[in-house]
Amino acid sequence: MTAGRPPGVLFVCVRNSGKSQLAAALMRARAGSRIAVASAGTAPGTALNALSVASLAELGLDVGDEHPKPVTNELLARADLVVVLGSEARLDSGEVPQRVWVTDEPSDRGIDGIERMRLVRDDIARRVEALADELLSANL
Repeated sequence: MTAGRPPGVLFVCVRNSGKSQLAAALMRARAGSRIAVASAGTAPGTALNALSVASLAELGLDVGDEHPKPVTNELLARADLVVVLGSEARLDSGEVPQRVWVTDEPSDRGIDGIERMRLVRDDIARRVEALADELLSANL
């Protein structure tokens, strides 16, 4: 972490339309400006996942003008930590420390639609909460 600025986290998934957007929105809600948050995809899609957006709206959260975007050197340079969500995305983050969160996949249990997305959101929310606590306590 760099003194004088908030820690930066880059959340990455393949399409940057669902899981990484969920994580970024949840971290922004949890930490505000105390953590610099970005999200990106290794093969970005063309639109946000409507069920991800709906599951955030159930918590009173809005993704604003977010949209799927690629991982760039600029985003990596601003990050102190890269969190890759899911086992499909692969990323060489260079010097930036990386964690992989293999998230719950309810569809493996036959759960689909908004119920699936709620379970994914809640799994990511628990992880985001723990990460925010870790980063904020380390950045005091």
